[in-house]
Amino acid sequence: MNDAFLHVDRLTKVYQRGLLARQETFRLEADFTVREPSIIGVMGPNGSGKTTLFELITGSNSPTSGHVRVHGRDIHRIRYRERDRLAIHYHQSYQVRHFKRSLPNFLLEHAGSDYPMVHLFDEPQFNTQDGYIGFMLEFFQKLRREGRLVIVCLHPNEPFHLDILREICERFIFVQKGQVSEAPDFDTLVARPDVRTYLGRLAPRAA
Repeated sequence: MNDAFLHVDRLTKVYQRGLLARQETFRLEADFTVREPSIIGVMGPNGSGKTTLFELITGSNSPTSGHVRVHGRDIHRIRYRERDRLAIHYHQSYQVRHFKRSLPNFLLEHAGSDYPMVHLFDEPQFNTQDGYIGFMLEFFQKLRREGRLVIVCLHPNEPFHLDILREICERFIFVQKGQVSEAPDFDTLVARPDVRTYLGRLAPRAA
């Protein structure tokens, strides 16, 4: 899998509480591969693990087990200040997420890249005025043309959010209760009963 653009390899993140009798409160599990530059859409209920997944992909959160590799490089073995040269996480109003440090930098590797290969946009705020949506969609597509991987997470609350995902995304990821699954296209995604339940009134009518 070293030739894959992004390889999320049997990744788990487990949160627990309690000092003596540890009790699991949440578990995220993900295993998927992206072999070439593309634009991927991500959806799922609040609290399902989408932001945790993004943090794990960019190395700002440490996995319980498994690995994330960008062009064969294990993101959690890269120096903290250089991880955003491989994968960068823009959270909501495009602020960049910071890293939690667990190892000293001298024990870690250099990124070997000057510009992020993977761009993750976590629920970007789309302004419907002044052509802003068109500007952002062109920006995503520009990154794609430059050979980057763009991952866009939206929590749809308006029909135009689904229109955005349908227009620009080549494949999809759905996250629910810590489980990550894939769909090859928009129609396949929105035909799934669990996705239609999640979308509620926004779910497209069946053909």
